Amino acid sequence: MRVNIYYGGRGLIDDPTLFVLERITKVLDELQVSVERYNLFEEKSSIMVLPKTLRDADAVILAASIEWFGIGGFLQQFLDACWLYGDKEEIKKIYMLPVVMATTYGEREAEFSMIRAWEMLGGIPCEGICAYVENHVDFETNAEYNLMIEKKTENFYRTISKHAVGFPNSNMQVKKTVLRSSTLSLTPQESEQLSAFVANDEYVKKQKEDIEELTNLFKGMVGEAPMRDEYIETIREHYYPIEGLEVVYELDLEDENSSIIIEVKDENLDIYRQPLGAGPRQGKADVTGSVKTDVFRDILDGEKTFQGSFMRGDMPGVSGNFTMVRYFDSLFRFNDVEVEDL
Repeated sequence: MRVNIYYGGRGLIDDPTLFVLERITKVLDELQVSVERYNLFEEKSSIMVLPKTLRDADAVILAASIEWFGIGGFLQQFLDACWLYGDKEEIKKIYMLPVVMATTYGEREAEFSMIRAWEMLGGIPCEGICAYVENHVDFETNAEYNLMIEKKTENFYRTISKHAVGFPNSNMQVKKTVLRSSTLSLTPQESEQLSAFVANDEYVKKQKEDIEELTNLFKGMVGEAPMRDEYIETIREHYYPIEGLEVVYELDLEDENSSIIIEVKDENLDIYRQPLGAGPRQGKADVTGSVKTDVFRDILDGEKTFQGSFMRGDMPGVSGNFTMVRYFDSLFRFNDVEVEDL
């Protein structure tokens, strides 16, 4: 017979839960039961893979120390891992003894939470050991309390030995009809492998970095500014190709921290937005210049021309082939007025 103990406290020397576990272990040793204890505060980096230790266990002891509210984070993480990655077929056969020692209010609620959690996992809960301890020295030296712990442990041993069955309960029905442990259909081996990845801090960190990198990449491709698509679609809708003309415009919208790149080649038109200063995908632009958003919108609305804005100084720093500056208003006719060919 094998019993695993999962201790969810902090390992403090005056924790009465540790005393109770020592007494339980002593009784089980005398009964020739193999006992393995897992201190979750020491196993915190690998809690997600601990459900695999249930594989050869006939029973478990879940031990909680109530210091202010609830069973504590370590034990909750372990139960979460059992729900997400544990082999439910194995858990169905495993008896569970709850041990709850409280130095504050809430020991009964914590015991009930552990019993309910184990029932939802499919396991078999047994009558537990639950107490409020005001002074750990008085508790540990009390002969009657020690005897009660021994009797509870012996009853636990008899329950396991006789393979006692429990009455059906509504928690099992809720699990069947409402609760779902995963949206993925995983075998126990796949669940164990996934839990190993989750418990690997370096793997999780690398995955987060990869996700962030992909997110930034797609932000650059798809864009976040709601006006970006409007700019590109407006330019595309008002395109009048000129046979044999090849030109690349780079229009820097500094107040939006981006550049509109317009690549013209005969009837082919490619428009996209790049981070400011990134430049065209290939080579250099024939015409580059800074444009304020309000000026650029006036051009797209047909209220101003590209060349006129350049001549008035609304687009400072324009450089490149000035003949191609004149071609812009012929290529893109935003006011739908026929422009004489140049």
